[in-house]
Amino acid sequence: MATIPNETVADAMARAAMHRIIGDGSGAVNASRGERFVHVHGKRQGRLATYRQKRDAARTPEPFGGEADARGGLFVVQQHAARSLHWDFRLAWRGVLLSWAIPRGPSLDPDEKRLAVRTEDHPVEYADFEGIIPEGNYGAGAVIVWDRGRWTPHEDPDDGLARGKLGFDLEGYKLRGSFALVRTRGGGGKAQWLFFRKRGGTPAEPPGDASVLSGLTVAELRQGPKRAEATRRALARLGAPRRRVSARAVKPMLAEPRERPFSREGWLFEVKYDGYRVLAGKEDGRPLLRSRNGRDLLPAFPDVKSALAALPFDPLLLDGELVVADAEGRPHFEWLQRRAKRTRPPDAARAAVERPATLWVFDLLGFEGFDLRELPLRERRRLLGPLLPERGPVRLAPSFETRGEQVHAEVERLGLEGVVAKRADAPYRAGRSPLWQKIRALTSDDFVIVGWTPPRGGRRGFGALHLAGFSDGVLVYAGRVGSGFDEGTLTELAPELASLERETPPCRGAPVRGRHHWVEPERVCEVRYKETTRQGLLRQPVFLRLRDDKPPAECRHPAPPHHPEEAPEVPGRPAREVTRERSVAFTNLDKVFWPETELTKGDLVAYYRAIAPWLLPYLRDRPLVLTRYPDGIEGKSFFQKHAPEWAPEWVRTETIWSEHGGREIRYFVCDDLASLLYVANSGAIPLHVWGSRLATLQRPDWCILDLDPKGAPFAHVVEIARALHELCEEIGLPSFVKTSGSEGLHVLVPVGAQLPFEPVRTLAELLGRLVVQRLPEIATLVRRPAARKGRVYVDTLQNGHGRLLVAPFSVRPLPGAPVSMPLRWREVTARLDPRRFHLKNAVTRIKRLGEDPLAPVLRLTPDLGAVLERLERAQGAGASAAR
Repeated sequence: MATIPNETVADAMARAAMHRIIGDGSGAVNASRGERFVHVHGKRQGRLATYRQKRDAARTPEPFGGEADARGGLFVVQQHAARSLHWDFRLAWRGVLLSWAIPRGPSLDPDEKRLAVRTEDHPVEYADFEGIIPEGNYGAGAVIVWDRGRWTPHEDPDDGLARGKLGFDLEGYKLRGSFALVRTRGGGGKAQWLFFRKRGGTPAEPPGDASVLSGLTVAELRQGPKRAEATRRALARLGAPRRRVSARAVKPMLAEPRERPFSREGWLFEVKYDGYRVLAGKEDGRPLLRSRNGRDLLPAFPDVKSALAALPFDPLLLDGELVVADAEGRPHFEWLQRRAKRTRPPDAARAAVERPATLWVFDLLGFEGFDLRELPLRERRRLLGPLLPERGPVRLAPSFETRGEQVHAEVERLGLEGVVAKRADAPYRAGRSPLWQKIRALTSDDFVIVGWTPPRGGRRGFGALHLAGFSDGVLVYAGRVGSGFDEGTLTELAPELASLERETPPCRGAPVRGRHHWVEPERVCEVRYKETTRQGLLRQPVFLRLRDDKPPAECRHPAPPHHPEEAPEVPGRPAREVTRERSVAFTNLDKVFWPETELTKGDLVAYYRAIAPWLLPYLRDRPLVLTRYPDGIEGKSFFQKHAPEWAPEWVRTETIWSEHGGREIRYFVCDDLASLLYVANSGAIPLHVWGSRLATLQRPDWCILDLDPKGAPFAHVVEIARALHELCEEIGLPSFVKTSGSEGLHVLVPVGAQLPFEPVRTLAELLGRLVVQRLPEIATLVRRPAARKGRVYVDTLQNGHGRLLVAPFSVRPLPGAPVSMPLRWREVTARLDPRRFHLKNAVTRIKRLGEDPLAPVLRLTPDLGAVLERLERAQGAGASAAR
């Protein structure tokens, strides 16, 4: 059977979801609410029928909706000067844009509610539309993208739409905070709603009237942009040469490093962004976004591409920095790198909503046939400002005159990378120049990777990287870095380095003793360090990240400082080896945690130490959530997501923005035994993990069905689990099982990070519905215990961003210290008793088995397209049997 491409699997999942049961989960299809689910290649098109009936594709530039658009979570507000000026508010949901017309526009005042009239659904592609709808067409007039960003519903949007009350958070360029749409009871029927902002949050700024893409107002769009004429006249007056500037022929101007900040008249000071240096703009009507090494970045950054395409100037050449920022506005280079790797259109579209990029523009090089590079920087920036939107994906990078030391101090306070100082009267010159100077807030630099050392102990991949930089055209050894690597870097980089291996060092001054592997000098990384020695070797280096955007030739060897008091060092060796001690000071190990069996905190710590080889694969690279019992299971407990500031530096933590909590959460990540023992010593008994890893945070590794008896016989749990296993075998889907450690069983299906959470939850719902159809007397999808009527609840709701699974082999805070134990399917019989697996015998059991029967769920990537086709056939057969 042919494999469905990954980009269509999510759409196909949504197609199957239209048959999902809503109600008591008894097995009968609720046809009256079936219209709430979108058939992407059929029913999606049906939902666009009204939109298309009102428009003639040959007479309007509006999009008509082709293949399904992957931008779930997107919102857009378009200002529309039709017969009357109004704002169209749109939310991407189930393959279309839900749309409301707001005559007076969104209000940022919580006390002011604005009328919003529900209109026909629009194709998601409409979110990019900005232009003139010609006279004689429906909605004739000018349309601009007034705002755009991400929306996060507070509850199930389908339920909210049905009830007439939809709450959500908006993260746009103009609208930010918590908002609501509420259907009125007056005239207008179901079409009439109220739109308003909820109280709380940061006070809103005045939104302005211009587009976040083109920077134009609807009036300017109607009249035709006049900014180009004014800019051309100014350039002619300044004597700018009339010649076209091609991005392929331009080499960027670079800054020379400087140690200390300064203030000086005639200099401009800019923030040094932690991103990709790019040339951007438009050429021959097409947007342009090129990295310094000539890579076309447009496929990975469709949000920036649409903004560049909307700029009403051609040709146009800009110099700037491409950045992905965190919730506090600080550039996050790893997120940028991840986005740059997602070039398949569906992946890139989703990433653009989840982690929007900003192109900070700081220079104007070419404009509609004029070459500006000979003009002073001050004039180039003066002309640049009016050409760009004040807010949006492409905007002007701020600069400050004279006060360099003050700017540098603020940059240090904010934890940014540094400052770039530029002579205000300087022309634009290719290559490195003293007219531009960079002053870092942190001592870090980029180095060429020239080799590696073998790993020691339990480390994977490699031990340390050998580094070098260019001095007078010669590659010179700069030392090695062995700390700062995460598990992903160690495992991903090692095979690539092995493929680049050579017999001799590619640099001067490399060490000759010991075991070393040398590689071709093709990869670049950034390293933070305290200082350099007299020999030009790095002191206390820490690896920060790989630099895919920078060529090796631009990595300079750091000039050694003057150290008259230092004794000579051995060439090729660091001044000293810095090893971080990873020891845990255990406390209160004799405290009784399970009074009934007199098991202590020491027993818990010893168990987690012994089970670590089997447990750690489920914890690595995943956010970890603890429930701590400092006085044992009969004492007070508390749920802990946020790692405290006093946690040791060697315990890995990762900061993730919580949409629900509206804040960043610093999660523990247990990658090694020492970290596991640290959290165990804190009194953490159960360990809960996310279904996704940090590198693929929106895509889980497994789909879970939680069989929760809540008073139903455990024999029924076993029967339902077996039925699920049989169903999965019928459709060619691997399935695995473990005890929950409490009353039920968890059935896990591997999905291999191929899909986002929403279609994975849909898969769980389809499997759950089918098993309920087969066993309606003992299984239910009803969540409320009182309405289950003694049946086992098939819980599919644990498949979502931030939803948790008790980790396999985790201890539970219940009498007897039961453990969540992986099982072989042949053990899932009427004789199964989950209480048999507990802290005292779990290690012995898994050693006797010789392997973890659940482990394949971490590595398998089944053919989900083929699975879906079989699942739909099984679903059709089940529906026929029900009738």
